[in-house]
Amino acid sequence: MPTERVTVSLDEEAAAALADLVDRTGEGRSEVIRRALTFYAANFEAASNDAGPNLAAYHRMLSGGEHVLLDVDFLHCFLDYVEDETGTPDPAFLDAADTVADYHAREYAGRFDDVGELLEWLSFCGFLSVRATEGDTYHVVFPSASLRWFMTRFIERSVRDLPFELEIEESVSKVLVTERRPDADAA
Repeated sequence: MPTERVTVSLDEEAAAALADLVDRTGEGRSEVIRRALTFYAANFEAASNDAGPNLAAYHRMLSGGEHVLLDVDFLHCFLDYVEDETGTPDPAFLDAADTVADYHAREYAGRFDDVGELLEWLSFCGFLSVRATEGDTYHVVFPSASLRWFMTRFIERSVRDLPFELEIEESVSKVLVTERRPDADAA
């Protein structure tokens, strides 16, 4: 197969990246550039659709060891087995889940200013989808009724230290979440 010569100008950052890849792979510069171009072409959609912030956040979450990828079917299995035949969750499970929510409440106090930011984060984590918003009301959709009760309980407990209160209206697999600011209601 004939080769085509290309001259490329590299800025300082690209030159450093190329040098690093050459050192790490033991390949020549031309081979590293060929492989990089092939990889970029194969992953063009991810590279050009502003996936960077999401990929970076996923990487931070997973590399810290605090989060794991979990197939949603496994999550549903777990939730199905914490309920008895009447659909009542096991009290020991609720205590453990509430402990996790209480920890997150302390973490979220310094991280989120409104419920929209929190819902966006939980959506990013895959627990729910925010379908539409109207003012301070969010239409939240869950993949199942069991995930709805679990995450609704988590959300209610984890926002306790934030500067607002929530009003939650539940349906089968979706909820309306409305943020209420005590100081705004008094005005």
